[in-house]
Amino acid sequence: MGEEAEIDRLPIDLLAHIFVLITSFTDLAQARSVCKKWKQGVKQSLARRETLSFAGWRMDDDSTARLVRHAYNLKELDISRSRWGCQISDNGLSQISLAKCVSNLTSISLWGMTGITDKGVVQLISRANSLQHLNIGGTFITDESLFAIANSCPHLKTIVLWSCRHVTESGLLVLVNKCRKLESINVWGTRVPVDCFLGLLTISPALQIKSRLMLDVGSASLWPVVLLFGASHVVG
Repeated sequence: MGEEAEIDRLPIDLLAHIFVLITSFTDLAQARSVCKKWKQGVKQSLARRETLSFAGWRMDDDSTARLVRHAYNLKELDISRSRWGCQISDNGLSQISLAKCVSNLTSISLWGMTGITDKGVVQLISRANSLQHLNIGGTFITDESLFAIANSCPHLKTIVLWSCRHVTESGLLVLVNKCRKLESINVWGTRVPVDCFLGLLTISPALQIKSRLMLDVGSASLWPVVLLFGASHVVG
């Protein structure tokens, strides 16, 4: 029988520490299949992670949910869509919502996830009671999701609703009225009227509202400008 390899003598705790440094999920999957000890080391490494980003990786519902379930100490979850990468459905969000870490998440990014709807978002957000930062821009959510966020995320500080064209004034008013710690909201590319922003500032004067609007310049034409509404200033 040959002599045991040096790496095989490493305790699982040290293996887990090494595996935490690996950012490639493909490499982790390969390491997991080496032996039972390495499989346990990969599992423990996931349990130690406080951040997970699937952006740019080819991930499906089951594999993503499986990894999140093992990440017991997770604080920040990024499953943003990239051109060739992660594309999760409502089924994936439903599975992720059952993970133990969800109630402790402080940051979630679902940017550009066009395959999700209010159904999956509501299931996930309803358990994310510690959430402080949410990026849900580039999706097709409606006020139904905003109502769920308003009811479930009292600690929310920032939210990105970039190009969420199906949210309305009603949803934003409920959101700002219930999320009293909200500091910044990005509504760039939405179809919300300017009057709504004034209503939001009436509720929360210190709120920063980032939006792109078309304003009348003189009597000739419309020019795109970027407005940052905040306590008492507007930046063009």
